Amino acid sequence: MSDEKSGAANLRIDKWLWAARFFKTRTLASEAVDTGKVKVGGERVKPARGLRIGDELAIDNGSDTWEVAVLGLSDKRGAAPVARLLYAETPASIARREQAQEERKLFREPGSTIKGRPTKRDRRQLSKAGDLS
Repeated sequence: MSDEKSGAANLRIDKWLWAARFFKTRTLASEAVDTGKVKVGGERVKPARGLRIGDELAIDNGSDTWEVAVLGLSDKRGAAPVARLLYAETPASIARREQAQEERKLFREPGSTIKGRPTKRDRRQLSKAGDLS
């Protein structure tokens, strides 16, 4: 880990996002930063921007949106419990993610009950429901 006591320590934001396990690869982290899905203090940044302890991040990784405060810096990807120590998620962000997860549980994808290839009868029912054209 980098020097955690000093607020002057810098680390590339794409490296930190990868080490904190928000993205599987640094390339994905870099692309997310480039496309504006990661904001520091509410502003878009570049992947090479230095990240400091105490920075507030908003991260949209597709399925979830996270709002976190940076607690530690690391350029090495470790175990998930260790990576979790690098940030603190805001209570509002936790509530929003839990609510979105509940909504995903309640909403069933059309045709999700069909196992394998749909039969002719299943296709007719899906077509009648307007799911197939």
